[in-house]
Amino acid sequence: MADQSAKKSKLTLSALILMIFTSVFGFTNITKAFYLMGYASILWYILAAVVFFIPYAFMIAEYGAAFKDEKGGMYSWMANSYNPKFAFVGTFMWYASYIIWMVNVGSGIWIPLSNAIFGVDKTQSWHLFGMLNGVQTLGILAIVWIIFLTYVSSHGLDRIKKITSVGGTAVALINILLFLGGFIILILNGHMAQPLSLRAFFVSPNPDYHSMTSIFSFTVFAIFAYGGLEVVGGLVDQTENAEKTVPRALTISAIVISVGYALGIFMVGTFTNWKFTFEEFGTVKVTMGNVSYVMMNNMGYQLGLAMHLSRAAAVTLGEWISRYMGISMFLSLTGGFFTLIYSPLKQLIEGTPKQIWPKSWTKMRNGMPVNAMWSQAIIVIVIIAIVSFGGSDAQAFFNILISMTNVSMTIPYMFVAFAFLGFKRNKNIVKPFEMFHKKWTTEVCVWLVLFSVGFANFFTILQPALTGDYLQAIETAAGPILFGGVAWWMYSHYENKYVKNQN
Repeated sequence: MADQSAKKSKLTLSALILMIFTSVFGFTNITKAFYLMGYASILWYILAAVVFFIPYAFMIAEYGAAFKDEKGGMYSWMANSYNPKFAFVGTFMWYASYIIWMVNVGSGIWIPLSNAIFGVDKTQSWHLFGMLNGVQTLGILAIVWIIFLTYVSSHGLDRIKKITSVGGTAVALINILLFLGGFIILILNGHMAQPLSLRAFFVSPNPDYHSMTSIFSFTVFAIFAYGGLEVVGGLVDQTENAEKTVPRALTISAIVISVGYALGIFMVGTFTNWKFTFEEFGTVKVTMGNVSYVMMNNMGYQLGLAMHLSRAAAVTLGEWISRYMGISMFLSLTGGFFTLIYSPLKQLIEGTPKQIWPKSWTKMRNGMPVNAMWSQAIIVIVIIAIVSFGGSDAQAFFNILISMTNVSMTIPYMFVAFAFLGFKRNKNIVKPFEMFHKKWTTEVCVWLVLFSVGFANFFTILQPALTGDYLQAIETAAGPILFGGVAWWMYSHYENKYVKNQN
């Protein structure tokens, strides 16, 4: 009976694909890409998929199949393939970036919920207890949210699977809405709202994205749109028939996500005329924060007009689609949050030497490092409280944290890719699944990932300096140096205290 129960709790192919989809695919990346570069963004998304996402996904598939019995995720991969200290620095840097992600999204997740309820973002006007301003109210909500998520997640994977499945389904449905709505509008109108031409796929309608500097900045955005795949690496030990299921799930997800981004951007052009929507719309100030809601509202409006509804009915249809967009994004972010609140920490605690951490952190309940999760929650809550109630200085502090984290979130991709060279050369590692059979294909793909991510990070640091913001450039570069330095010190302390004594 116990064996049957354990088997039931294992992740299936469909559940794992939904988790990958929820963790990686961002619907807003489609609308933001069109907003920034129109059809021209498709080229850069495809390029980012070819030089980074697909080869990186196949590397993780090989790692996952070879180390299916390891519980440490990316740390275990790199430690066994290259070097434990190297692995710890890369993994810790990656984990630290998710702490800031939780702080950021914990407060920002209420914007789509507000949009779902009211049709617009009213979060800045929320005043809890009649005395807290909008920022403080969001801070309180974020703190309650972190406590709730940690409590539910600490009770095991079964509960998380149900919620992430809902999040993945919500993302899938909103994409179906985009494709179906866009297709109907195209059929009824007989033409694209954004005119098609060969030039349109190479030149952005946005005048701000005509210089090489701005185009390079979009390349950074495109690569970041594919982030998050390594999170699922920590679930290999909880996946049914892992050596077959994990590679299949990663392969299917990589292809679907890459094609989905490209087709999604194209479909936006069926109902969005860039010049009219973003320069002449006038009633709404379009920003990177609300562009997705503006576009989906516009899709509903254009669908109504294409169906010959009255203008008032078309406006109402647009508002309801915008509301659906809000609830879908809320569910999607919730699903992603449930995976990210435990998976990075689980990889860090289970994979690394236990002596690095307090003893209570390494104790497992329900398959989760519950004490470590609550310690993580306290850290996130303290940062949220400082940012929410500390005034302008605290907000500036948080902006510094964001800058420091941007590069730290993606540099670990370079660690994982570089260690893959050692993984392939090590004949003692049993490899039940291989995508790269030739030495030259391995090296080409590794160096493609290293160059693309390295280029993106270099430009992320350089761009503020080019506009005269030298302080932000320094802060951005300081992030990986600080997090990497802390990790180096922690592992060196462990080596001096335990490893040398053993020898």
